[in-house]
Amino acid sequence: MALPREYTNQACSMVRALEVVGERWTLLIVRDAVFGVRRFSDFLEHLGIPRAVLTERLEFLVGEEVLTRVPGPGKRSEYELTPKGLALWPVVRSLAAWGDEYYAPAGRRRVFVHASCTGEVTPSGVCLRCGENVPVADTLITPGPGLAPRTPDDDQVTTALAGPRPLLHPIR
Repeated sequence: MALPREYTNQACSMVRALEVVGERWTLLIVRDAVFGVRRFSDFLEHLGIPRAVLTERLEFLVGEEVLTRVPGPGKRSEYELTPKGLALWPVVRSLAAWGDEYYAPAGRRRVFVHASCTGEVTPSGVCLRCGENVPVADTLITPGPGLAPRTPDDDQVTTALAGPRPLLHPIR
């Protein structure tokens, strides 16, 4: 039996936020959208998520205006973060840093870098080199020491993330 999405009798902003992004897979979909994933098939392959679950989560995120459907190549739609979805970037960045600190014995898999000056971006979003607050659009994702070596079976997203690349730029 599925758990209800709503937290009845709780009047709190965090509760409402969890109703939107608190389900399994949802923040990983947002993370991948930040990384540049746009196509349904790329989300499906990279996340290993069941097709029905991905369909439901994408529809829900579109309905909540976290993602929007945009025309893609051919007749297929793609998904893109809205300003509301982009506002989740600090949450994604902080959760990744928390996971790196407590659950990455081999080291960080990915490092966020300020594109303008190549300084590392802290979990709070500040560049260690220039001291600026770095927006997602000015952030590069680079391989970290804990990133596993590439294999011939890697999907397109994993392959694209094996080298430095700007966030939000579509993976094609």
